Amino acid sequence: MIKPFKLGYAEFNCLDAEKMENYYSDVMGMTVTDKTRDTAYISSGTDHHTVVLKHSNESSLDVIGYQIEQNVELNEVVKILGAEGIPAEVKTDARPGVHQLVELQDPDGFTLQLFHEIETPAPGYKENGISPFKLGHIAIGSMDAKKSTDFYMNVLNFSYTDTIGTRATFLTCNTDHHVLNVSSFGHKMMHHIAFELKDTSHHVRSADILAKNEMPIVWGPSRHTAGHNMATYHHDPELNLIELYIDMDQYIKPLGHFDPRPWHEELPLKPRVWEDNCAWYTKYETTILDAVLKKTELQPI
Repeated sequence: MIKPFKLGYAEFNCLDAEKMENYYSDVMGMTVTDKTRDTAYISSGTDHHTVVLKHSNESSLDVIGYQIEQNVELNEVVKILGAEGIPAEVKTDARPGVHQLVELQDPDGFTLQLFHEIETPAPGYKENGISPFKLGHIAIGSMDAKKSTDFYMNVLNFSYTDTIGTRATFLTCNTDHHVLNVSSFGHKMMHHIAFELKDTSHHVRSADILAKNEMPIVWGPSRHTAGHNMATYHHDPELNLIELYIDMDQYIKPLGHFDPRPWHEELPLKPRVWEDNCAWYTKYETTILDAVLKKTELQPI
């Protein structure tokens, strides 16, 4: 069985990789660990890279890396995927910090890289900039959300945790409420990428840092329903939507419910369908939709 347990990294095509690198280094407070002529590898604290930025003639999410359990050799992973009709190959030294990986595509055409190990130079956490704890999750827009969800659940063994209406399905490969969510957009896109902060004071500090860099918050702060994470959203220099969050629900899979919290609507709280995305009844849908559409205006799909 293929079993991812960690969202490792996200790789972006960038129209202006230098401006994006400055954002991740100076505003987000992450560390450049390696550079080639056209690519920058950036770490949030421990692993060789958490975010990768490469020069391109388009602006888009290109690659998602997942660390998988070592119960299955990578050559066997390729065979398992092949049995499902999914082409995949083992690559050696295809990227700095990762000696071997399996590369494939998900149903929407995002490149996935599955790996056992990544180097951990541990550059640490900066005192300047936001300095998030970790890369927490990615939200994607899908051409066929059911097909994509079935792939992640049945092939990569993600667990279902929640749904918001008919729009978004939330999936996890560890104890975090979601590591991935898939929405019906009718085309391939990234909705947002999310980084975990420490607490509410870290949230306030991050908002002040964004303000000093003239980067407005476009949604929040507010508490979601699915996941109950308290979140704010802003745009990076290429209008990718960035979520900063705290208080993510923790899923106890053997019990089939979430670790109890005082703000849960019911106890014990189990995976369910939610009608709205804000637990505080504030209607932000138009605001966040506008934030997503700005990216579409920059890079027509």
